[in-house]
Amino acid sequence: MPIERRRMRVLIADDEAPARLRLREILEADAGVGTILEATNGIEAVEAIERESPDVVFLDIQMPGMDGLAVVRAIGAARMPATIFVTAFDAHAVQAFEDAAIDYVLKPCSDERIRTALQRATTRAEGAALLAFGGALAAFMGTPAAPPGLPDRLLVKDRGAMELVSVTSIDCIESAGTYVVLHVDGRRLVHRASLGDLLAQLDPRRFIRVHRSAIINVDSLVRLEPAGHGEFTAVLRHGHSVRVSRTFKPGLEARFGQTL
Repeated sequence: MPIERRRMRVLIADDEAPARLRLREILEADAGVGTILEATNGIEAVEAIERESPDVVFLDIQMPGMDGLAVVRAIGAARMPATIFVTAFDAHAVQAFEDAAIDYVLKPCSDERIRTALQRATTRAEGAALLAFGGALAAFMGTPAAPPGLPDRLLVKDRGAMELVSVTSIDCIESAGTYVVLHVDGRRLVHRASLGDLLAQLDPRRFIRVHRSAIINVDSLVRLEPAGHGEFTAVLRHGHSVRVSRTFKPGLEARFGQTL
């Protein structure tokens, strides 16, 4: 007997009623969507995310008071549901993807574009749920979780050349606009990709986001130095250092099982 697929809980956060109505109509026609929640501003969005724990959120960037990017900062990018930014302005695109958005949809957009974004977010949300379940089961069984299908090497295009990089040799990855900089064995490789997309390809037991613009390999971590205001500087092998922000510090604390 086939297992019934769990239907997604989706939050629409937009201050414009027609925009919310259009998204709702498209979502209601999708068999994979169950509960549809709405927020008319950023404060309501934060409250709905914390209270309802949606799987996916369509988040408008331009909202009065607290905008979409402020919502991400309030929740913490590491704790955000699979997020699709929807806006009439594309000036925020780079920061949106640095803040781990799954997709970025410009208004006005077609129904098909919205459905494509929803499918991408649903795939990411289901993968995260499966990974969490696998980790919990592994912990119960006393064995480490090994996420399936993650590559042990990345194909990186640096200055026109394609290089196969072992993930174990990566010390950290930092965002640089529409590019990322990989610190590999003391070298810097510049690659066109988003930080969020690369993070999705890496083992979450080893690679942790410590800042909205940085991921570190915990196996490369040498020491943590206090940087004031609850933040730290992560010093890595080969001498490179990365700021650990207060927003992402809980992820590092969870990885080592102690408070910083």
